[in-house]
Amino acid sequence: MRHALTEITVVGEDDTGLIAEVTSLLFERSINIEDLDQAVREGVFRMTMHVDTAEMVTTEEKLREDLTELGDELGVDVQVRFPADRETQSIAVLVTKESHCLEALFESWANGDLGADIEVVIGNHDDLEPLAQKYDVPFHDIGDEKGTPDEEQLLDLLAEYDADLIALARYMRILSPDVVFRYESRIINVHPSLLPAFPGASAYMQAIEEGVRIAGVTAHYVTTDLDQGPIITQRAFNVPDDATEEELQQLGQPLEAEALIEGIKLHLNDEVTVHRGRTKLRDPENTDAQLGAPEELDDENPDRPIDGLGEFVADDEPEAEADD
Repeated sequence: MRHALTEITVVGEDDTGLIAEVTSLLFERSINIEDLDQAVREGVFRMTMHVDTAEMVTTEEKLREDLTELGDELGVDVQVRFPADRETQSIAVLVTKESHCLEALFESWANGDLGADIEVVIGNHDDLEPLAQKYDVPFHDIGDEKGTPDEEQLLDLLAEYDADLIALARYMRILSPDVVFRYESRIINVHPSLLPAFPGASAYMQAIEEGVRIAGVTAHYVTTDLDQGPIITQRAFNVPDDATEEELQQLGQPLEAEALIEGIKLHLNDEVTVHRGRTKLRDPENTDAQLGAPEELDDENPDRPIDGLGEFVADDEPEAEADD
């Protein structure tokens, strides 16, 4: 979230002239567009703009009203997020049946370490409702008997609770472009592998079947491409010989929770930025974060030989000719 700029998101059916209509409205109100990104997936159009509204010739309320009216005319949904909409940011957590990430999020929140409020938990099963009740957080089950979620209900709930960030705490369903586009760069998932290795389902079993010696977990931004969003944090662990899937889960789940929470904190504090698909810390010298392996690992790794360096890399004398 770019705290100094206003974010405008437009989502709907793809049609010609959408960008021109919205940008013209902003120009007429002296609003400067700092960044604009647009995409189309499965017939769904998305445009995200970060704009400077400091010198606009209108009020925040009137701008929202005008953009909503324009969206209605164009048949698209328009969301506006001003930098100071609230003092404390809100999180909506999506879950299925695994409890470890949700439990860690609740503990961090209760300890005052999360830096945001968990406003709602939304599941495609009701297994974790008791855990939400323990922390007095509303729980909504949007899944049918097979766990298939009602995404229209999901969007209504996200709008109702006005979520700044969506955390996928082992939510075992793929979000459609209709959801992802509305919350571009505001959905963080944790995946049980060192992405891009082993995307999709059963990642720990994939690691076993491929015989890797090092496995891990990844917290990343969600995009419309499955498990390919910009990576925020990763954690790694050794894979024991003859390890079972359950044993890898026991090793990985605490790290899943840790990576997810660190990714969330970096996002909420605006300490991470995305450029060309790669995340970077805005101020690495003053940010205490473990994006990858612990720094101690650097001391354990050898620092030579390196190609082109060292005492015996080259010899000025000509090579000796082979004997006939």
